[in-house]
Formats: sequence, C-alpha cells, structure tokens
Amino acid sequence: MGQGGALSPDRPSLWSRRQWLQGLAGGAAAGLAGCTPTPPRLEDLPGGFSGVALERGHALRAFWQRLGQGLALPAPAVVHRANVVIAGGGMAGLAAARALELSGVQGVALLDTQPAMGGNSQGGSMSGLACPLGAHYLPLPGDDASEVQDWLEALGLRQRRAGRWQYDERHLCHSPQERLFWQGAWHEGLLPVDGVAPRTLEQYELFARSVAQEMDRAPFAMPSIRVWQREGRLPAAHAALDGQTMQAWLVQQGIDDAQLIWYLEYCCRDDFGAGLARVSAWAGLHYFASRHGFSAPRRQDERTPEDAGDAVLTWPQGNGWLSQQLVAGLGSTDLQTDCSVLSIAEGADGVEIDVYHHGRQQHERWLAARCIVALPSFIAARVVRDAPDFLRAVAGRLDWAPWLVANIHLQRPLADRPGADPAWDNVLFADPNAGGLGYVDAGHQGLDRLTPRPTVLSYYQALGDWPDGRAQLLGQPFGFWRDRIVGSLLVPHPDLLHKATRMEITRYGHAMAIPRPGDQQLLSQVALQSLHRGRSALCAGERVALLPTPGTRRLWFAHSDWAGYSVLEEAFTRGHHAGLWAGART
Repeated sequence: MGQGGALSPDRPSLWSRRQWLQGLAGGAAAGLAGCTPTPPRLEDLPGGFSGVALERGHALRAFWQRLGQGLALPAPAVVHRANVVIAGGGMAGLAAARALELSGVQGVALLDTQPAMGGNSQGGSMSGLACPLGAHYLPLPGDDASEVQDWLEALGLRQRRAGRWQYDERHLCHSPQERLFWQGAWHEGLLPVDGVAPRTLEQYELFARSVAQEMDRAPFAMPSIRVWQREGRLPAAHAALDGQTMQAWLVQQGIDDAQLIWYLEYCCRDDFGAGLARVSAWAGLHYFASRHGFSAPRRQDERTPEDAGDAVLTWPQGNGWLSQQLVAGLGSTDLQTDCSVLSIAEGADGVEIDVYHHGRQQHERWLAARCIVALPSFIAARVVRDAPDFLRAVAGRLDWAPWLVANIHLQRPLADRPGADPAWDNVLFADPNAGGLGYVDAGHQGLDRLTPRPTVLSYYQALGDWPDGRAQLLGQPFGFWRDRIVGSLLVPHPDLLHKATRMEITRYGHAMAIPRPGDQQLLSQVALQSLHRGRSALCAGERVALLPTPGTRRLWFAHSDWAGYSVLEEAFTRGHHAGLWAGART
C-alpha cells in the first residue's frame, strides 16, 4: 500500500472518476479502443451482488440473541436423525463426509447455509461461461499433504508413470501463467528482471538466501500440523518467526527494495488477505518454505528448466471444480443446503443440532450420535453450547479478512498494452484500487485460444488492510466497488467498457483467517493437547495414523481456522481426519 499513489480506502471516489476519464483518453490516443462518438459510461455497466448469501447469517441474530440470554429455542417444526452430522459444507466439511464414506459409515448428514456446497471454493457462470466465485487454483501438493495427493489420484488427475508421479496436463495451468503490468507495459512473471536496478537483483538473491536459511533452521510443511506432530511442539525457530511481523523480519534481513517489497505485500494479501505489517513472519515465510522455497528470477538468457515456476491446477470455475467433484463423489451422505446452524448442544447420549432452513423458512432439529463442526471458529464459538475453553480462545484470537471477487463478462477479448502475452493471472503493480490483486482469465484453459471468443475476467480484492473493510464490504452499494475495479483495469485495458457486458461481485465478510503474530503458538498448543490424538483408524481398508484434532467427547472441529490461514490443503486434511476420528468412534 502507498506505492505508486495507492488508493486510500476512505477517499476513493474522486480517484476512480478521474482515472476512468484518463483511461478512456489514453485509449483513444493509443488507438486501442477505436474511435467512438460517445464513450461508454461507467454507470451503464450493469451488474450486482451474487453468489454467497451474506444476509442469511445476519438473519439469525434474533435466534442467537435468544440463546445468548439463556432462553431455549421454540419447539422445532421437524426432527431429523442421523448417525453423524457435519455442520459446514466447505472444503473441510466435504472432506469429512468423504472420509466417513470411505470408512463405511452410514447415516451421515452434511448441512450448509448456502444454496450450494463448497464454501469459498465455489464456482459460478456468466452467460454460460464458467468462472470462479472464490479460490481459483491448487498448487501441486507436496508429500506432507498425502491426503490431498490420494484424492487427486482418485480423481484421475495424478498418476504414476515410469516410476514418477505425473499430473494430467489438461488440468495444469497453461502457459503463460502470470504477468505484471508495470511502467506502462506487461512483463512476464511478477518480479521483473529487465529494467530494474542492479541492487534490486541483489535483493532478490538476498531474500532467496534468507528463506533458505530459515528452512535450514526448522522444516516447514503443508499442512503445518505435520511439523507440530513430528516435533511435539512448535519449533523454537518457528516460534521466533511467529512472534514478529513479516515486515519486522524483512527489516532485520536488510530487505527494503521497493520492487521486492511490493511483491511480498502482494503474496501476503493474495494468500492471507492482509499485508506485511499484519501477517506474521512465520506465515510470510511459510508461503514459500512449505513448498519449494524462493528462487530469484533470472533473465531470459540465464534461465534453466528449473526456473519454469511452480505448477498449479486450475479450471474455468476455479476450485469450484474440486468442490463439485467432492459433492458428486458422495453416495450415501444426505446433503442439506440452505440450513444455517443455530445451536449445537452436546449431551450424555448424543448431540442436538438446531438449524434454520431458509428454503422451508422454519426451525428444524437434528439428533445425532456425533457431530463434526466444520464451521469457522467464530461461528462455532457462537453456536456450540458451553463452548470449550480452547474454542473460545481460538475464536477470540483470530482475525479474518473480508474479500471480494468481481467477475466481468467480456463479449470479445481486450486489446492489450505492449509486452508479455495475455496470461492466466494478470497483476497490476501497485494497483490503485487498494487491496486489488489483479484478475485471472477464466477462458485461459481453453484449447483454442487463437479464436477470439467471449470470456470472463475474475478480479480479486482483499480488504484485510482496510480499517473498516468488513463494514465497507457489507454497506457500500455495487457501484462503489464497480467504479474502483473498472477504474483500475482501465489503465492496462482502456477498451474495457467497450467489451464488458456485465459485472457480478461475490462478497466474503470473513473470507480467511489472517495469520498474525502469536497465532501459531496458540494453535499448536491446542492441537497437541487435543482430546483426540495418538490413534489410528481404517480408511478404505488401510490403517491410517490420525492427526490430532481439537474436540470433545462427541464433537470434532475441522476448518482451516485451526491452522490459522486458509488454503485447500489445510482444510481438506483437517476435514479428512475429523471424519476418520468420528468414523472410528461410530
């Protein structure tokens, strides 16, 4: 933030109009947009909010207030029974349902508040074109994420050939993968090597060495609980990193180059929803060290095959494709959408789960022997009666980043500025729209990219660094966000308003936990002191060592919140093991 005249969240309106006019003028001068007697008006671009139904959670406040006052809920309109109820249909909840089915458990019900399962891994469409509503890619999982590897193998995405694991190239992100709009032109990759000062290249190398040194001090893993389990604690080196911000750590290393600092800010916002001043040094380094470390970019004539970059899996609908595969793979699980959890009460003989069914507009109750709570920790702490101390501690400790995804339908491809060819991920250096992370092209994976055809651009914006980001996200009208997003994109694409037909914005009030200093210390203690630890279970006929899972006698908690940051590998692994724990006790 603050580089290149970054937009301040509290005074953006004047900028967007001025930037829009400048963009149109620049486009006409450059001949990119063509000659039009009357330029299209920003306010004429139609659209609105879609996707996640934020109002559903807010509609339950009366129920929660009643429970908070110690009053009982009225008698339910209907009572259902299940062996195991899973509350929450995001990636963790879906993985838990899959694990229960693999364990042979019958009578499982999966409840979610939204009209579709998937949480922040949902997909949508515009004019018949698939597009992401949330997370949009999955890095190739490492061996620590063996549960995710096995699942991808079951989907046919990963196969062993000639003794080596290979991924289906149709699902790997096609080249070019990413580019950066900087100094009026597009550059390959996100860290330019041409046109930067020699000291910038030296700082790239310094950061690479610093990351390698931290990896030597203590191993990193994805999911991070693997390290806690192997070491029996949060390693001392990780605790030291967890005790400071990434910004403070960079100062200690002598890293201050503006180009590199911008990139690291971008990485933190992209994965964690907030920048260097809020994210812990542990999280900022884990971003690189849990996968392949960091390699300083090289000039074109100096590159080797190892410099090709990290491969990722992606689809037009983003990770919505993965959540759809999980749903389609469930056979016996009773999938209940439009159900918001009001209360989870654990008793001596079972668990009562009260819900409000938005479709039937009535209060219903589920009676189950056991329950997997795959909800964000702040919601779990609100709905679980007599919530255990560890749940209250985590919910009170974590903070969450608000987020939005704006899908823009284009009737034909945009004209381009000079430089690198259009890529899947297209990022603006020092995006004037505060928290803007650029856009991905949902049509990039198409096999015929030479024929001009309609597509959808998915623009991402993290609001974790806005002082009142959640209030702004929920309170500002559609036009507030449209103006800022279009104003930003008109700089590299002056013809945007000539090609765009509609914009739809999906909002997430609590998209992801921001991994702040001190979070890992608490979360590792909670995991290693869990009631559910030190056991194995059968899964698809094989005995599996179970990961420690927070819980009580009849409850298991599974969500990426218990890792302190939101990525698919964390959510899936925790959901998978919660399902195995519940299955072993059933």
